[in-house]
Amino acid sequence: MDKITATTAFESLSSGVRLDVFRLLVKQGLEGMVAGEIASTLAIPPTNLSFHLKAMTNARMLTVEQEGRFQRYRANLPLMLDLIAYLTEECCAGRPEDCATLRAESACSVAAAKTQN
Repeated sequence: MDKITATTAFESLSSGVRLDVFRLLVKQGLEGMVAGEIASTLAIPPTNLSFHLKAMTNARMLTVEQEGRFQRYRANLPLMLDLIAYLTEECCAGRPEDCATLRAESACSVAAAKTQN
């Protein structure tokens, strides 16, 4: 990942609404949710949500698939994990054993932590 991609990803998550949407979709995993479900779950007016979904999709943080009249959104989990890896690739100056305690204390899942090695 390059700095421009990372910056774009962070910019797309830089509002409370977008962060709530992304975390909700991460929780849903590969199933994702249609826009109406997202709006009702988070109590966001559909027109407001549409603006945020478009920005996050343009930044590639979300994928969207047409299902008849509906659009299903999913968090781009591979990009999210790449972003985590980008942030931590030089952690502990290349000595991952120094990070063992920090990793054990973090809320990051074991699976995500393993992708960083």
